[in-house]
Amino acid sequence: MTASRGLIDRREALRRTALLLGGALSAPAIAGVLAGCDDRRAGTSDWKPRAFSSSQGEMLATIAEQIIPATNTPGARDVGVHRFIDVMMADYYGAAEREQFVAGLSDLDARARRAHAHAFLRCSDSEQRALITALDTEAFAPPATPTVPPPRPLPPWFRTMKELTLLGYYTSEAGATKELRYEGVPGKYEGCIPFARVGRTWAT
Repeated sequence: MTASRGLIDRREALRRTALLLGGALSAPAIAGVLAGCDDRRAGTSDWKPRAFSSSQGEMLATIAEQIIPATNTPGARDVGVHRFIDVMMADYYGAAEREQFVAGLSDLDARARRAHAHAFLRCSDSEQRALITALDTEAFAPPATPTVPPPRPLPPWFRTMKELTLLGYYTSEAGATKELRYEGVPGKYEGCIPFARVGRTWAT
């Protein structure tokens, strides 16, 4: 893959992720993806997170897998989305955003303990999914209309988590070629293809 071709693919991944999230992406996420941020080397068992503790890194992987679970295609953990998020947080997000993200992970753990009497990572799959569904509802709820516009706040940490999970997944080889359909360019031209024959959204 040439550099120019890679840049086109990353721009398309940004566009599609923005559509999935129903709005614009954060500036750090855009900068990191266009710069080619990637730390998803398969088979490296000695990986250690840089922006998070080891237990927080495992939480990242678990949350990302709940967002994009493995089915007949690889899940978020399989393609190293948690590593991608760690690099993005370490290299492209500011201290305030990292602190908010870490605080969000701690809050999720506290919610798990209140609801289920044990840490998030010890919760069952269904318990984890319920906790994450509640966070998703809160993060993407329509904002209240203030009488006076307040200073622009940081987005909810879970919105950032979901944004980076989708970006990390759909800029991976598996995300672009197995979950989404992929066609090398240039390729043959077909002007009219029945949707039943395609079956999935196209990555390119």
